[in-house]
Amino acid sequence: MRRFATWTTGHRKTVIFGWIIALIAMVMIAGAAGANYSEEFKLPASDSTAAYELLENNFPQQSGGTATIVWRAENGVESPAVRKKMEGVFKEVEEQPHVTEVASPYKGGGGAGAISEDGKIAYATIQYDVQGNKLNKDNTRKIIDTAQAASGNGLDVQLGGQPIEEAKEETGDASFGIGLLAAIIILLIAFGSVVAMGLPIITALFSLGVGLSLVTLATYVLKTANFAPVLAAMIGLGVGIDYALFIVTRFRNNLDEGLEPRDAAIRAVDTAGRAVLFAGTTVIIALMGMFLLNITFLYGVAVAAALSVLLTMIGALTLLPALLTWVGHRVNKWKIPGLAGGRNTMREDTHWYAWSRWVQKRPWTAAIVSGALLLLLCAPALSLRLGVNDAGTNPKGQTTREAYDLLAEGFGPGFNGPLTMVAKLPSSGKTEGIETLCKQLESEEGVASVTDVTFNQKKSVGLCQVYPTTSPQSADTTSLLNHIRSDVIPPIESKTGAVLHVGGITAVFEDFGDAISEKLPLFIGVVILLSAILLMAVFRSVLVPLKAILMNLLSIGAAFGIVVAVFQNGWGASVIGVDQTGPIIAFFPIFLFSIVFGLSMDYEVFLMSRIHEEWEHKKDASEAVTRGLALTGRVITAAAAIMITVFASFMLTEERITKLFGLGLASAVLVDALIIRSVLVPAIMQLFGKKAWWMPEWLGRILPNLAVDPPDTPHDGASKPAVATESE
Repeated sequence: MRRFATWTTGHRKTVIFGWIIALIAMVMIAGAAGANYSEEFKLPASDSTAAYELLENNFPQQSGGTATIVWRAENGVESPAVRKKMEGVFKEVEEQPHVTEVASPYKGGGGAGAISEDGKIAYATIQYDVQGNKLNKDNTRKIIDTAQAASGNGLDVQLGGQPIEEAKEETGDASFGIGLLAAIIILLIAFGSVVAMGLPIITALFSLGVGLSLVTLATYVLKTANFAPVLAAMIGLGVGIDYALFIVTRFRNNLDEGLEPRDAAIRAVDTAGRAVLFAGTTVIIALMGMFLLNITFLYGVAVAAALSVLLTMIGALTLLPALLTWVGHRVNKWKIPGLAGGRNTMREDTHWYAWSRWVQKRPWTAAIVSGALLLLLCAPALSLRLGVNDAGTNPKGQTTREAYDLLAEGFGPGFNGPLTMVAKLPSSGKTEGIETLCKQLESEEGVASVTDVTFNQKKSVGLCQVYPTTSPQSADTTSLLNHIRSDVIPPIESKTGAVLHVGGITAVFEDFGDAISEKLPLFIGVVILLSAILLMAVFRSVLVPLKAILMNLLSIGAAFGIVVAVFQNGWGASVIGVDQTGPIIAFFPIFLFSIVFGLSMDYEVFLMSRIHEEWEHKKDASEAVTRGLALTGRVITAAAAIMITVFASFMLTEERITKLFGLGLASAVLVDALIIRSVLVPAIMQLFGKKAWWMPEWLGRILPNLAVDPPDTPHDGASKPAVATESE
């Protein structure tokens, strides 16, 4: 790292101008290319995928996306004035690109099913010839404006469906700005200097600009959900500012010790920069571990988040030291009067030093109390229920949510998530299998209605729609789906020879959750194993990595518990603008695990690297913990405060998935910094004593020495880490 930092600081103009050119070029290229997002939840080798493929191949008219126009008329939807208005809307909508038909309830004799029993609510289906993610959002917004322009005088028109969801304006920009402003304020308090505050912000913004541009281009290579840039920006802003914060802090301390600016920057990279490198690598490993799940939908989001972390890490290790060398002693310029951040040197006569001593005098009490609190926070996670988050969880007032509620009111809660029964018949014309299934389901408990069976032209594939009595998010709907698959379908298949599948949004998310659950042990095992090996190579210890993994899992469990308590159980949900509780979206746990595991490892590396550095110097395990926490506690707290405010700001968006990530990540960092790193880790390290640094000799020979703290004798590079033996 010293050699790398020497080159970077020695060629600071090249580095700075290189970043400027890279940012301009990448933003221009990404802006010209645009993004190619995909919301397709197609899974390999699943029942719902088989149903989808049969429909795609045999019912091409239903292979494109669909949207729904829903309206309520106080005087009745069949009144002449309402009918005239709505038929005019349908005509305009049919003229839009890719719209093949608007199935109106006013046409022919088939309209009765699309009009509620009281005659006040009706719907029309917009059929496209391409999937929703392939549509031009501006054209879809024209359809929304055209339909809603008919509202008024007792008529309320709303729209729903995937194309409408796709066309919604993203709300991440405002939250990003709020998070950035909060980070600026915290950095001003931490540093007490405008210049020192500005360097982490500049570095993070440059890194994110290049990183998010790469994310945009990556959408043409990998299927990427449209929330990926918001998630990538959220994570990148948090970790980017944090990484820069640690390096700037170390740089200022080095200046206080009398080093020249370039030497101070080199040593900052050679110390704090090592921790940044290993912490960032751990985050990336955890994110890229999602490729083990073999679910293509996850790849794009994982790569987007990993790219943002990678670029912010590279920025902190290249652009930042170049800027620090250029700024030099001016890093303390424009101090803010009255802010303690103006004092740079980390001293021992601090509240953190006293706190560390207090915890170490009562290690058992601190460990038991903090551990019990963590387990209490984890408890709600035991009732975690995965499922579908559809328009019913959108904020009230959004047209998709209003359309959802109107359909539920007029046609029953299950109307928004029908189960599609699809049959591959044993031979053309042998329709008994699908007909028997659909007929039998009419009398099943939990089924509101079943449509007539329809066949493709060759009569080789048939289908019907089953409408549950409960909403797509209800546990009863999931139970009905499982009952159909496990109890109803097998006997019919055995008797008739038909191959029966269940599709629909509820089935897709259920299969999605099952696919994740099946591969989850492998994913968690690989991430934990790689992280443990990396930490053992860094800290030359067995117990420290095991302790780190346990702490990280407790942090993740607490985050899950808080998310379940709010979004599923509704505890305090209104505070963050969640007006509809429901199951946790199926792919959320895997992302939260990946990100939180990586972020928790950040603080583990930053804290333990300083403790390890003190251990190497004095061989006093207790004093190493005291000094390690005292010398890093204030900086870690500031870093955590930045991450918490950045993540929490994303709860201000209207998107439920963004709120989920905002709350999950903010609570994880809060728990990690406030309980784990400040109380539980020093208590456990005190209980471990010198044994914390024990490693078998044979393991020490196998593992490479990837020390985070630099050698004591940089002139010759010789350094031999102190390792506690069993006899010690």
